[in-house]
Amino acid sequence: MKTSTERMIAKKDGAVGWMQFNNPARHNAVSVDMWSAVPEIMAEFERDDQIRVVVLSGSGGKAFISGADISEFAEKRSSRDSVEEYNRIAGLANAAIIDFPKPTIAMIQGYCIGGGLGVALCCDLRLAADNSRFAVPAAKLGLGYAFDGIKRLVDIVGPSFAKEIFYTARQFDSSEALMMGLVNRVVPTAGIEAYVRDYAGTIGGNAPLTINAVKLCANEAVRDPEKRNLVAAQAAVDGCFASTDYVEGRTAFMEKRKPAFRGR
Repeated sequence: MKTSTERMIAKKDGAVGWMQFNNPARHNAVSVDMWSAVPEIMAEFERDDQIRVVVLSGSGGKAFISGADISEFAEKRSSRDSVEEYNRIAGLANAAIIDFPKPTIAMIQGYCIGGGLGVALCCDLRLAADNSRFAVPAAKLGLGYAFDGIKRLVDIVGPSFAKEIFYTARQFDSSEALMMGLVNRVVPTAGIEAYVRDYAGTIGGNAPLTINAVKLCANEAVRDPEKRNLVAAQAAVDGCFASTDYVEGRTAFMEKRKPAFRGR
């Protein structure tokens, strides 16, 4: 799949779309052109009905994403206007992941730092290799962190751990991340890709309308009550019961065979 920059790789493997941050010389630090490519790639994956789950990863095995590319800051984040424009582009990238209607998985190896952790938090699941390291070094750089990003972290690990991550600005290892609930699973580094492929394949083989409805409802559950779209949530649930996949699921169960879901 062609992308607007060679530093982002997008490919399809059956029901799984793969989006790879490809800047290994800088531990996959994200540049503006990389941020800009994310919405394009996610939109293409959304349009492809054969893709049922998307995995985000980093090239080289040493980092998921080490943060934003600080080498660009002098040019891209040196004035109020440039900071606002940079934040707008990065915000669109994060929103493209958060608002993606299908399941997303962050496959984390090595460094997952700053904006890299922010990207991982935008995903539904975080599956980490045991060599993973996590940190938000904002307090070492004097950066301000917007409410939305902090809220995503608080929603996942709770306020006390979120404060510890920010206050200390230190690196946490994979076992600490698992204890905090920051990641769903930790597996040996050598087997992480095979594990994620299998996990994504399991999700991709299940009923997509059911999974997408669960994602929608779960996302609405963590919104402020007055902002929840319960009508859309109920419509997604009703759509499951009205689908041919529901008929297929019941029939396959009775016939003791694996169902073949079509997403309709």
